[in-house]
Amino acid sequence: MRRWAIFGSIAIVGLIVDQITKLYIDRSMQMFQSIPVIDGLFNITYVRNKGAAFSFLSHASWRLPFFIAISAIAAVVIVIAFNRLRNDQQLAQVSLAMIFSGAVGNLIDRVRLGEVIDFLDVYWKAHHWPAFNVADSLICVGVALLALDMLREEQRQKRIKS
Repeated sequence: MRRWAIFGSIAIVGLIVDQITKLYIDRSMQMFQSIPVIDGLFNITYVRNKGAAFSFLSHASWRLPFFIAISAIAAVVIVIAFNRLRNDQQLAQVSLAMIFSGAVGNLIDRVRLGEVIDFLDVYWKAHHWPAFNVADSLICVGVALLALDMLREEQRQKRIKS
């Protein structure tokens, strides 16, 4: 039961931070407005993304139902995977909660707006990484932590076998 409380806490906090930041950007900035934060490295830039990462499928007519379905399915799969984790797999539990929170955060945008609000603009000179948001960050960090946990689990299994 404790692990579900941790999952819920991480998911809710992540979701709240994601939605509040997107709401703030939407209400306080004009589309494509950019505010320098760290010259030559980081801006807050208001954009919207109809597609997935790197605007993938942004012009496909069927993109919205597709992305909504994929996000909903991912959320269900994450909950099922979380339920199957052992109690000692805390890193995997945290990572799945983060991924779940990010997936639901972007799902809310797609249902509410038909697209996702992005605003974190990282760049080096003229080379910009595609803008992203808190939900995207949660997903990426969660996936990295999950990969780390999988490597640790692999090492654990090798120790048990030897």
